[in-house]
Amino acid sequence: MSGTEDSQEGENLHLRHIRSFVRREGRMTDGQERSLAEQWPRYGIEPTTQLLDLAAVFGRRAPVMFEIGFGAGDHLLARAAAEPGWDFIGVEVHRPGVGRVLNRAAHAGLANLRVASHDAVELLRDGIPDGSLDQVVIQFPDPWHKKRHHKRRLVQPEFAQLVVQKLKQGGELQLATDWAPYAEHMLEVLNVAPGLRNRAADGRYVPMPVTRLKTRFEARGERLGHEVFDLSFERT
Repeated sequence: MSGTEDSQEGENLHLRHIRSFVRREGRMTDGQERSLAEQWPRYGIEPTTQLLDLAAVFGRRAPVMFEIGFGAGDHLLARAAAEPGWDFIGVEVHRPGVGRVLNRAAHAGLANLRVASHDAVELLRDGIPDGSLDQVVIQFPDPWHKKRHHKRRLVQPEFAQLVVQKLKQGGELQLATDWAPYAEHMLEVLNVAPGLRNRAADGRYVPMPVTRLKTRFEARGERLGHEVFDLSFERT
């Protein structure tokens, strides 16, 4: 095996074994349980080691957004409803949040939304074809405050390479965080990532995108004096 192959295998092992999340199930309501049972066949994406045919998944060819860690799903649902010309894939490991999104998606009759409930990095790596995504969105990922946990942060050089691989040329990586040290970490990683260009003129942060919904989580943070940092990178 060549040195390059050794390096690539090491990067894949890093992506596979170091999780950027802790699965906390919480209590599901009866409605969320029912939505998971009834709506999963319509909206759910199962774990896969085979590349997905996105045109077959959605029944058409359209721009695709991939959101990692959609939480309560407010942003994901709002965009799917407001942008019927786009298709949306949301990934979230917190199953009560997944149940809530499935319930609201069904009530809204959304046809351009699909949901996965497992490791987003694994789905991105194993299930998403190269050069198929128009946008990857990551809002308020766990900053893993303690220094010994920084290796668990989602935004790392290996992850940046994976995103570049999956984005179309001209596609966007859009991020937001209210943790200043993590925002700086993101800049350090992404500003030097091959294949990405910071859309900020000064190489730092951009204004809040018009497509990004201000979530309840963000509004609460602002009331507590938390500054929010938005970042946007283009696949070159």
